[in-house]
Amino acid sequence: MTRTGSLLWSAVIAVVVVLSMGGTALGRGQGESTPRTVSAMAAASAGAAAPTAGCGKAPALTSGTHTIQSGGKNRNFILRVPDGYDRNRAYRLVFGFHWLGGTSTDVATGRTVETGSWAYYGLQRLANNSTIFVAPQGLDNGWANAGGEDVTFVDDMIRRIETDLCVDTTQRFALGFSYGAAMSYALACSRATVFRAVAVQSGGQLSGCSGGTQPIAYLGVHGLRDNVLGISGGRALRDRFVRNNGCTAQNPTEPAQGSLTHRVTTYSGCSAGHPVTWAAFDEGHIAAPQDGAAGDSGSRTWVPQEVWKFFTQFQTSNPPPGPATCRVTSTVSAWNTGLTSNITLTNTGTTVIDGWSLAFTLPDGQTVTSGWNADYSPASGRVTARNVAHNATIAPGASVGIGFQSAHTGNTAPPSSYTLNGTACATTATAPK
Repeated sequence: MTRTGSLLWSAVIAVVVVLSMGGTALGRGQGESTPRTVSAMAAASAGAAAPTAGCGKAPALTSGTHTIQSGGKNRNFILRVPDGYDRNRAYRLVFGFHWLGGTSTDVATGRTVETGSWAYYGLQRLANNSTIFVAPQGLDNGWANAGGEDVTFVDDMIRRIETDLCVDTTQRFALGFSYGAAMSYALACSRATVFRAVAVQSGGQLSGCSGGTQPIAYLGVHGLRDNVLGISGGRALRDRFVRNNGCTAQNPTEPAQGSLTHRVTTYSGCSAGHPVTWAAFDEGHIAAPQDGAAGDSGSRTWVPQEVWKFFTQFQTSNPPPGPATCRVTSTVSAWNTGLTSNITLTNTGTTVIDGWSLAFTLPDGQTVTSGWNADYSPASGRVTARNVAHNATIAPGASVGIGFQSAHTGNTAPPSSYTLNGTACATTATAPK
């Protein structure tokens, strides 16, 4: 048994027992009354950005565990504020919900799979200080959402966080595994205008679905051999939002049992801004599947890259207040199965950049095979190029040249945007030649 499987086994058994009882314990949230309305600030439409009250303020909230009153109960959450937090920059906000028997600490540290690299389901390392992360603690280590109380808890956390920190109201996201996936699904149903997208990993309808008629961007991930929350249930959750989002119905191709691979399908015909993506993998009820081997792996799993790619496709095109402090010029040269991308990164600000990370999303089908003048990871999806020793500092007005070689399956387009240390750069791209 894998380390994660051992750590989560008691929780898995508890889920099986509850489900065998007809969902009595978890079903309390399924007939929930209409949830309380969040404040006008927190209820801002996911399509219309608005500065939160915390923008421009010296924050009192810091990384760590916080307690608030919600529904007459003390509720806790762990907050992770980016290093070098800028009070004048609106950040992405991501909620990570734990599984049955898990804790907020498990999510915040990643310790059940791989401490650090699996923090916030592997997204913290990919975010590179561009995102505020929240790991809420469920009552009795679960998300029964009785009477909608856990949705209300989320409303109250949003209100508390956005009163003190600067958040982009178009960039709120939720994800979780198992029971945490069920809670993310409940938010998709009841808070589709508050959250931009959700990622539901090996979930079921355990936390209710109040509403459930509005579109929201939806990523479903599920194992073919899941004997706790079967994949048929995951498909049913997905299909609600296939309908809500106006996508063309289909039965996505899934990997063969025994292949230890995964298949990702993006639905066609969905309404603007409401994609649905389905990722099926040949494994059981696990959080960090890997191709070619059984069990969880924090370093080899493909799931965080898929979730991060799905979330960051909605990154606002509006630059932060004031002029951009960086400029990227890229030139792509392509041939039948490969390409090279030469990138010039210029510091257009007034202060020295001391240590940098340049993040960009490769189009589907492109995979970095080698690079120069920077360290690149991962090889596909949302890629980050980090400085090497000789080019760590960039003086005002100065530039550094970097680049990479990539394999492709037909799409040779350059990335559409770049962020330097979490801040959007002005971009000029030369078409492939």
